[in-house]
Amino acid sequence: MTDEGAPKDRGCLVGIIFFILGLGTLLPWNFFMTASQYFNNRLTLNTSDTNDDTVIARKEYYFDNWMTLLSQLPLLLFTLLNSFLYPRISETMRIAGSLVCILILFIFTAILVKVDMEQDRFFSVTMATIWFINSFGAVLQGSLFGLVGLLPQKYSTMFMSGQGLAGTFAAVAMILALASNADDETAALGYFITPCVGTLITLMSYLLLSKLRFAQHYLCKNKSKSYEPETTNQLLLTEDTTTENGKANGHTNGSPVANGSMDATPSSSESRQAFLPLEADKADKPDESKLSVIEVFKKIWVMAFCVTFNFTVTLSVFPAVTVDVKSAYEGEWNKYFIPVCCFLFFNIMDWLGRTVTTLKRWPPKESRLFPALVVSRVVFIPLLMLCNVQMRSNLPVLFSNDAAFSAIMLLFSLTSGYSVCLSMSYAPQLVPAKDAETAGILMTFFLALGLSLGAGLSFPLRFLV
Repeated sequence: MTDEGAPKDRGCLVGIIFFILGLGTLLPWNFFMTASQYFNNRLTLNTSDTNDDTVIARKEYYFDNWMTLLSQLPLLLFTLLNSFLYPRISETMRIAGSLVCILILFIFTAILVKVDMEQDRFFSVTMATIWFINSFGAVLQGSLFGLVGLLPQKYSTMFMSGQGLAGTFAAVAMILALASNADDETAALGYFITPCVGTLITLMSYLLLSKLRFAQHYLCKNKSKSYEPETTNQLLLTEDTTTENGKANGHTNGSPVANGSMDATPSSSESRQAFLPLEADKADKPDESKLSVIEVFKKIWVMAFCVTFNFTVTLSVFPAVTVDVKSAYEGEWNKYFIPVCCFLFFNIMDWLGRTVTTLKRWPPKESRLFPALVVSRVVFIPLLMLCNVQMRSNLPVLFSNDAAFSAIMLLFSLTSGYSVCLSMSYAPQLVPAKDAETAGILMTFFLALGLSLGAGLSFPLRFLV
């Protein structure tokens, strides 16, 4: 429900813009993750023996492990720096500036496709690019969370839906690049030009936003009554909030990994109370003070554990282990196997898992069964490690069939999205409304912590295979 005196959002243009902004926040993580085959091919060393017969010798860079770790650490870092960074830099600089920097880094990555470079140097340059592009992505995501929080909640839904489809967008772009039948270099160039165009459209959409009367009505009015950093995590405070990285990308995932649905939009006065729970309580109940951070944590620690454990399990094997699974079949299907069965399947089912929670939430937040089910997801780690992962030396292959790997991936991603959505939506319900903001901030931190722990754990797990 919008304000009675608010202008109309003609053609749902503001909603479309926020969908594009959500998509743009997770493009960096998803495009680098989905292109892991390209990067690993660039890091393969070509040598010749004494008979001039070509021999392929691969130095193990653990690219997917490092890519995951250096994508998620900026998210954790900027979550910690949130309260210091946001008040000192204007919203326009944080959003538009981050998008410009991301665009420049994507253009640089596309140019590198055509540049011959020694493998060690290429690895170092790529890792530096991943670090910086995800650092700007973390600032961008946090700023947009605050911005969309000033509008009616259906726009938050569209923003997070855009985030949720970023991974699918990257996977489809990779499949189309492979299907073009161009040589590997040309296909990779076309693939990395795609996020350049996507980021440019995202930047233009943000610049257009300030010129729309509907957006001006809410942004100008609510900014004058709220402090931006306080709204940064508001998407995590409502009952139906879902979040990602990510991915995500991820942020997120995320990524990393984010999508889902929100409850019906409150009225203007209710909305301002939702965004400023502490001030509203002080006005109505001046003798009642908010709980300390420690006291809030004691009430939500189970959900904090669930979101941390969930992402630790997910990022420990995806994509570091899953990307090295090989198809049991030779031929044309082999080059589509990972883009389809790993990345496309994961992103679609993760999005579906988050969306299901808008229809059904089970187990209830008080149930001990929920954390037990989250912990049970650890079974996916050995299951995926026992698939047909190549460059292995320790474990046997028990699931060599493509169908078995696909089935495991479908359940793995579905339960991941479902679990994180329930964790993030249940936590604010476990504390009084005046402490919901503190709960949201804590859950955001533990989400980032889970992503980072999973990325770190991927190193020993990949080594064990």
